Amino acid sequence: MTRTVNGEMLFKDREKEMLRKMLWQVADFCGAEVLTYCVMTNHFHVLLHIPEQVTLSDTELMRRYKVLYPKPTKFQSASTKVMESQLEAGGEEGDEIRRKLRARMGDVSEYMKTVKQRFSVWYNRSHQRYGTLWADRFKSVLVEGQGNPLQTMAAYIDLNPVRAGIVDDPKDYRFCGYAEAVAGVVEAKRGLIHVWSDHGARRIDSALRAHRSLIFGQRASEPSLSEMTRKRALKVLDQEDGHLPKAAILRCRVRYFTDGAILGSAEFVRGFTGAWQMERGRKHPPKVNAMRGTDWGDLAVIQGLRRQLFG
Repeated sequence: MTRTVNGEMLFKDREKEMLRKMLWQVADFCGAEVLTYCVMTNHFHVLLHIPEQVTLSDTELMRRYKVLYPKPTKFQSASTKVMESQLEAGGEEGDEIRRKLRARMGDVSEYMKTVKQRFSVWYNRSHQRYGTLWADRFKSVLVEGQGNPLQTMAAYIDLNPVRAGIVDDPKDYRFCGYAEAVAGVVEAKRGLIHVWSDHGARRIDSALRAHRSLIFGQRASEPSLSEMTRKRALKVLDQEDGHLPKAAILRCRVRYFTDGAILGSAEFVRGFTGAWQMERGRKHPPKVNAMRGTDWGDLAVIQGLRRQLFG
């Protein structure tokens, strides 16, 4: 997740549409899979799956490079021809091109860097603006790549426009992965099927049913946020051992999904505590914290977030 500088509300439909296109475009270049996403007025979320990297042919490297420049300028066209000839000739120049292109692929940080830089250039040029567009570095959470952790994170991201009061149903908000999947966009359907694949979903209709059950609650008796005001929900959650139905709590801003650092089963999170400790130079290993506020199933995080968990 990344936010505009000072949280300024900069994106209208035109800007959201351009950013939406870039999220898919850069994913194709980087070899990443967008499982779902949501573009809001001052921030965006994207849930990525990074497949194991394989050796790419020169033809595939150039295809991906051209994805970034679907309408190249004369200079870019000339530069592409030079790159193709150097790759074909081999030698040190060809090897250097391969190295530079591959270094930008298969990595979340490179993906976010490319999206943010390209969108910043477009936005500033389109609005006669200069200077920083994005606030700081993006926030990232490592999510266990299957089952409840992946499904819950995807639902939380798709519910962004519902939490903001823009729509009652995320299928009516065109700038999120769920709405694109409902509309029949192939890449979005593929992402949702991936999210629910271990749930037996092999077709988009079964994936959509499973996703809606998580978003709206599996039982009619579960209150939605329309029946329980946000203020009342936060009051319940702020109480000691406050507890809400999962479908209701997903309509609140839950910091586990942006600041939890690592999210998954306790076993999954525990497997990364050593690396997390070394990366941050911590003296003591972190605890594995069960998530609070509802019946999250097997979900745990590495950041306990005891204060201001909900907001």
